[in-house]
Amino acid sequence: MDAGTTPFEALKASVEKIGSQSAYARLCGVSQTAVWKWLQSGKRLPAEHVITVEAESGVSRHLLRPDIYPPAEAPAFSPVEAPAVEVGAPIVAFDQRAGMKRAAGA
Repeated sequence: MDAGTTPFEALKASVEKIGSQSAYARLCGVSQTAVWKWLQSGKRLPAEHVITVEAESGVSRHLLRPDIYPPAEAPAFSPVEAPAVEVGAPIVAFDQRAGMKRAAGA
């Protein structure tokens, strides 16, 4: 399966790998009818079953539910780097009452 696979296609593939809708239902602890409804309505696999299904079918959680488990190569956020501080640089504090900067300890 590639990154262009839709969550619905991933769901269908995972059912095929498990073997049947009945076996899939037993794995998820739901009825076979529930699995049939997921497939017929084009719904996504409910979040509480994703990890179990991934472990048993080998279909990645990133394909099954990309809204919950974004692809690993796409960072969820961009961390902000802290500015470098020179060793021995004076520590500067802001005095709110005076409205001006002053060297610490002054």
